[in-house]
Amino acid sequence: MDIFSLFSLCGGLAFFLFGMNVMSKSLEKMAGGKLERLLKRMTSNRFKALLLGTGITVAIQSSSAVTVMLVGLVNSGVMELGQTIGVIMGSNIGTTTTAWILSLTGIKSDNVFLNLLKPKNFSPLLALIGIILIMASKKQKRRDIGRILMGFAILMYGMDIMSTAVEPLSEVPAFINAFTAFSNPLLGVLVGLSFTAVIQSSSASVGILQALALTGAVSYGAAIPIIMGQNIGTCVTALISSIGVNRSAKRVAVVHISFNIIGTVVCMILFYGANAIFQFPFLDTPIGVAGIALCHSVFNLFTTALLLPFAPRLEKLACTLVKSDSKTASFAFLDPRLMRTPSVAISECSTMTRKMAALAHESLCLSIEQLSGYSEKREETLLQNEDKLDLYEDKLGNYLVEISRHNISSSDSREAAKLLHSIGDFERIGDHALNIQESARELSDKELHFSDAGQAEISVLLQALDEILDKAFTSFEKNNESMAMEVEPLEETIDRLIEEMRLRHIERLQNGKCTIQMGFILNDLLTNIERVSDHCSNIAVCVIEAEHSQLDPHAYLHDVKEDDSFSSNLRSDLRKYYLPRS
Repeated sequence: MDIFSLFSLCGGLAFFLFGMNVMSKSLEKMAGGKLERLLKRMTSNRFKALLLGTGITVAIQSSSAVTVMLVGLVNSGVMELGQTIGVIMGSNIGTTTTAWILSLTGIKSDNVFLNLLKPKNFSPLLALIGIILIMASKKQKRRDIGRILMGFAILMYGMDIMSTAVEPLSEVPAFINAFTAFSNPLLGVLVGLSFTAVIQSSSASVGILQALALTGAVSYGAAIPIIMGQNIGTCVTALISSIGVNRSAKRVAVVHISFNIIGTVVCMILFYGANAIFQFPFLDTPIGVAGIALCHSVFNLFTTALLLPFAPRLEKLACTLVKSDSKTASFAFLDPRLMRTPSVAISECSTMTRKMAALAHESLCLSIEQLSGYSEKREETLLQNEDKLDLYEDKLGNYLVEISRHNISSSDSREAAKLLHSIGDFERIGDHALNIQESARELSDKELHFSDAGQAEISVLLQALDEILDKAFTSFEKNNESMAMEVEPLEETIDRLIEEMRLRHIERLQNGKCTIQMGFILNDLLTNIERVSDHCSNIAVCVIEAEHSQLDPHAYLHDVKEDDSFSSNLRSDLRKYYLPRS
């Protein structure tokens, strides 16, 4: 093999790996948060989890990405170890589709239609379509489809270059002798394991083996143990991703490694044991690209069928090898490894932000309860919630900023912006809840009470506050734009109620029916409620803005008050919430 052929082989390998990376990342990006939602919904049953793992890996063409995703989700406390086992097994089956696609390179026929199936004949057309979509389309989704087509075309171009570069090797005795040596099962497994561990992709290493098989020098006897070793080598990615995670997440990597090692050992014992008895004649026969794809599929299907019934045993083995830690984490948060799949990371951020919203809502409700009857236990819960809300804002803010630096889809970008703006409002609502609780404590400590008229007015205001909280938080949780648009009229209603309550308080103060001390407490209470309604308005605007990428929030708030629907809703709210006559 001359130096130029070696350069061609290295260049072809570079194109192949780059194309696979581009295609896989683009497929992940298009899948969006659906992956994470499916993982949560369909992993209660091991057979559903198996199908899901297969489907996701076929969709994103990377079993390593699926495993790393699982490690991140378990480390974040989103999934349990038992839920991941079926997905891991399914991902091993799903990764075999790449080998079948690459096997089309081995088609040899004079038939025009069969020749059209050869990737080198149709991939240039895919590349042309892909580059047109990338350069001419304004929609992000079409550009992503273009990148998938370009990635596939580059991958196939790399495969073709490698195949051409290794053709002369069929006449090199050293190359033939090397593959004869690989017929030793242990050596073959070691070679497959090592090479796959270096490039961290079993699909890519199988593709390279298929390119070498086109020389005719690779026999079934050499290819089978290499394929088995490749399945173990792909576990290196999960092993690396398990560094620095909690023990439950480490067990995901252990399950992945155990599954592949046990499957390989059992298959080797059965296959070579049977060979010792029956002396399989095909082992010395040259293997083709379709033969490699078939062996890869049969091996993974067999190991999955063999070990799926023993999924609980694999879980128990992982728990035995990785002992439980007595010091459990008090607050599980998002794992940085999820950023390898940004769409999943953003979806998990959305879930975490909804938890933050629920915490802020709970705090405000508890603080309002404190006004009618003070409780030390409620105060303790409020203080704990405040600490968590501060942590949520800090962690989520940094996490979302980091995700935004990745190449994410336009819809994910809008979602990240919505979350980034909203978490500040949720945290501030928690702060105002704490302020209301301080006012309640002062009333309790000094044994003060609002007048009957003041109490009746506060009751009306709190009813309006309860509705605006419900509309703002529900619209955020369900991405309900129409409900979000009902928040602004309520915010205006609350502002008017507060303005009138302040005027009435001054009147009572002048008539000697209220004290200055009570006035300070009432003013603090009204100010905090007014600020909470403002934050509810901000949250609603974020929901609306996420649905309209070009929306200017300030222009929206200015224009919405001139809209007929706003006036109609405002009149309805004012009729619903009015202060009783003095």
